[in-house]
Amino acid sequence: MKKGMQWLGAALIAVWGIVRKVLLFLDSALHSVELFILKWSIIAISVLTFGNVIFRMITGDSWFFAAELSRLSVIVASFIGISYAARKGRHISMSAFFDLSPRKVKKTLAIIIPFVTAIVLFAVGYYAVLYTHGIYVSGRTTAAIGFPFWLMVVAIPIGCFLGGIQFLRNMWINLVNKEIYLAQDKKDYSEQ
Repeated sequence: MKKGMQWLGAALIAVWGIVRKVLLFLDSALHSVELFILKWSIIAISVLTFGNVIFRMITGDSWFFAAELSRLSVIVASFIGISYAARKGRHISMSAFFDLSPRKVKKTLAIIIPFVTAIVLFAVGYYAVLYTHGIYVSGRTTAAIGFPFWLMVVAIPIGCFLGGIQFLRNMWINLVNKEIYLAQDKKDYSEQ
């Protein structure tokens, strides 16, 4: 009986090691994809805006596709950026109350705020899925280039769900550590 329990314990530890490595690999891959998407979205916004201004100055006409592709890039950068900002602790926050609070209150807020934020993002993501599905079913396309409009807004639910997961991770890191974290790798300024 004792050997069986030892074997089971060793097997569970081995399985957890494999699962942990897979999750770390997936997290690293997701981080790389987020960076790639954000970089190219910002580059696209810059090139389209600057190029359209120059083209308009030279010819007096605008690029017919610039507004739609710029809007797509802004949507993608904004909503995929939620996950990246939460991962890095760079999201917008009202930190005056948090910064002035005693350590115990800060620790409690560092657990509650990411949890509530994650719930809100999951709720918005759910409604964004319904919205995206409605657009998909309607067959709506963009006016200038005829691009399926649902492909423009699909970044909204993806970004909300990924952001919700990142905020849950931020909550978890504060649950399992004594220090106060703003993100997985970013401690609160008072903890440094």
